[in-house]
Amino acid sequence: MPTLKELINTGKTVWAAGAFDALSARLIQEAGFDALLTSGYGISSSFLGEPDTELYTMTENLAVVRNVCNAVIIPVIADIDTAYGNPVSAMRTMREFENAGASAVIVEDQVSPKRCPCSSSLIDIVPMEDAVNKIRAMVATRKNPDLVIVARTDAVTAEEAIRRGQAYVAAGADIIQPISRCFKDFAGLQAMRQGCGVPLSLQLLAWLETDLDRRQIEEVAAIATYPLVALMSATQAMRTNLRALAQTKSSKALPLQVNGLQDFNDFIGFPRIDALQKQYMSVEHA
Repeated sequence: MPTLKELINTGKTVWAAGAFDALSARLIQEAGFDALLTSGYGISSSFLGEPDTELYTMTENLAVVRNVCNAVIIPVIADIDTAYGNPVSAMRTMREFENAGASAVIVEDQVSPKRCPCSSSLIDIVPMEDAVNKIRAMVATRKNPDLVIVARTDAVTAEEAIRRGQAYVAAGADIIQPISRCFKDFAGLQAMRQGCGVPLSLQLLAWLETDLDRRQIEEVAAIATYPLVALMSATQAMRTNLRALAQTKSSKALPLQVNGLQDFNDFIGFPRIDALQKQYMSVEHA
């Protein structure tokens, strides 16, 4: 299995989807994506039942990412929010997520605790020098040269986003990620790609998801991610069937078809565990 950096170095766009736990990660891998993103939005929603405002701790996020890395063989891109503190804190964050098996980390330049740009009208970002120092510290901490550092800027003007992107690349970031609110058209993304001198990472939300075609995305992006499709699909399916189940008290005629138990058992790995038990356990305990 090629590393994420090797995939990026081919010049082709790495297509990914957002996971919120190990099960969704397995399904993303099964679907055939090149990589996956552990979505902070999704993890906060599924792990805490809370909005993406950095309410969970670094170690809580790390626990999910570690489980995801253990569950799949495709590269895992970890959303590490603001890296949970100052540059020294970010160094520990970098070590922990690298040791967990992440192939890339995405760090943003928001004030901590952060706000989610897709749901909040107010975004506060730290001074550029502070973000630069955090990236420099993370680069100095990185042991695996193939681990990709994606620097996200939540600047909402094109001029500031490009200025920060250039500074983050100079500090050692491999890829730059703007937020969807920053640019209004494809020309803006092209300008950022050219201005920063490295390919972009795009999380396909809002107009990026609805207005861009595949050719445009692949022209500017090294990584293109649908971060919320899995979460929103699962939520809608469960909401639909659970409401029907609560009303009818019967699972015989649910609105949406459910996965068969035997098929799920095979997918999740019961046959593999059965084989291991037969191989390594005595008959009376197998």
